[in-house]
Amino acid sequence: MIKPSIVIVSPALADSNNGNWQTARRWHQFLCDQFNVRIVKHWEESTATANDAAMIALHALRSAKSIAAWAQSRGTDAQGSPGLILALTGTDLYRDIESDETAQKSLELAQHLIVLQEKGVEKLSEALQTKTTVIFQSTTTRKTLTKAKRRLKVVMVGHLRDEKMPQTLMEAAVLLRGYGDIFIDHIGGPLDPELAQAAEETMQVCPNYRWLGNQPHGATRTRIQRAHVLVHASKMEGGAHVIMEAVCSGTPVVASYIDGNIGMLGAGYPGYFPLGNSHALANVLTQLQEDIVNPKPLPPGKSSLYTKLKNQCAERAKLFAPENEQNHLIRLVQRAIQNNKEVTNANI
Repeated sequence: MIKPSIVIVSPALADSNNGNWQTARRWHQFLCDQFNVRIVKHWEESTATANDAAMIALHALRSAKSIAAWAQSRGTDAQGSPGLILALTGTDLYRDIESDETAQKSLELAQHLIVLQEKGVEKLSEALQTKTTVIFQSTTTRKTLTKAKRRLKVVMVGHLRDEKMPQTLMEAAVLLRGYGDIFIDHIGGPLDPELAQAAEETMQVCPNYRWLGNQPHGATRTRIQRAHVLVHASKMEGGAHVIMEAVCSGTPVVASYIDGNIGMLGAGYPGYFPLGNSHALANVLTQLQEDIVNPKPLPPGKSSLYTKLKNQCAERAKLFAPENEQNHLIRLVQRAIQNNKEVTNANI
C-alpha cells in the first residue's frame, strides 16, 4: 500500500536548532511509519508536490507563502483549504494575528489549527476555535539526577533574542552576585548582538553567572537534568519545548506569568514571577536557595516552595508523554487527508 505524502513546512531547519525545528523533526518521526513525510522550508506547487495529501505548516506568518500556495493549488471552502494544518507559535498567538493581515489570512486558509498549550485557544475567535485542536508537545523522560546540596544550580535555555527576555535573568544575576551558593548557567546563541554584549558584561560583574552560548541539544538536556531549577523568562510562547524537557527530567521551572507558560504549567502553579520583574525572579531564587542549601523544619503538612514546584511539575509531566502527542497528531492528519479526498472526489 502506498503511504500518503505529507509535507511539514518549517521556517527553521536543522541548522537553526530552535523550537520550530525540534517540533518539525519530532513530528516527522511520529508520522513516518504511516506516511511519507518530508520537511521543507518552502512549499510550491509542482509536479513533484502534486501528490501531497496534507501540509502541516509551522508559523502563520513565516510560512504564509507556502500556506497561500497550498490554498491556491488545492482550493478553499468555508472551513479553509482541504488538507491544510497550521500549528500556531507564540509570536503568532501573542503578536502577529492581532494586527498582521498576512498572519490572519493564514488562519482563514487553514482547515485545521493546532495550539501547543491549553491557553492558546483563548486567543482565537469562536469561529476559529471550532477548527482548533490542543496538542501538547512531548519529550522523552530522563532520569532525575542527583542535585548538589550546597548550592542552587540554575539554568536558562533560549537563544538571546527579545522574545525570550534574557535581560531579566541577567538583571537578576546582578542582584544575586553576592550569593556565592547560587550558580546560573545561561545557554543560547547570540541572535541579538546587544543582548550578547549584555551577557558578556554580566559575566564580568557576576562571577556566579555564565553565558555558555549555543550548546548541542544532548549537552543542554544534561545541564537541565543537573540543575535544581530552569528559569523561563519569555514574554511570548506558543508552548516552550524547554519547559517540557525540564519537567520530564525532574527539574522544576520558574517562569514568567504569561499565557504561554500558564498553559504549560497550570493556572495554580506557584513558580511564576511577573514578566520582566528581575527583583521578583531574584526573590524566588533566594527562596529556593534557602530550601536547598539551608532547609528549615516545617510544620506538619507544610511543604517548601521547592517541594511544591517538584510535585506539581511531576503531575504536569503526564501531559507531555510522546504517545499522547503522536496519537493526537496522527488522528488530525488522517482527518485532514480524508477532508482532502472528499473535496477532490466531489470535484471529479
